[in-house]
Amino acid sequence: MVYKTKEQKKTFYGSGDWISLRLEALERDNYECQECKRQGLVTIDSTKTPGEKKQIVLNVHHIKGIEDHPEFALELDNLETLCVYHHNEVHGKGFKAQEPKWDDEKW
Repeated sequence: MVYKTKEQKKTFYGSGDWISLRLEALERDNYECQECKRQGLVTIDSTKTPGEKKQIVLNVHHIKGIEDHPEFALELDNLETLCVYHHNEVHGKGFKAQEPKWDDEKW
């Protein structure tokens, strides 16, 4: 299978095979961000109160991306639970610290 287009990826991520494997990866990783854990921190999945939309805290990340390595798309050993922050960091997304526009302090 090829996962290059947005539609192909949407079909994959909506499939029963992916949903089942994703849950297996989350359970294996104890619903904790593995990068936070490597740094001595703990980030776990969020809970929701009744009537509230659950905030997404954890993603299941493909270590070898499905676009370039479709043969590993459904391999548990190719998956890792990451918090949104670290998942975005891996993919070069999110907020980056901005350089100050000027620094006029000369103390």
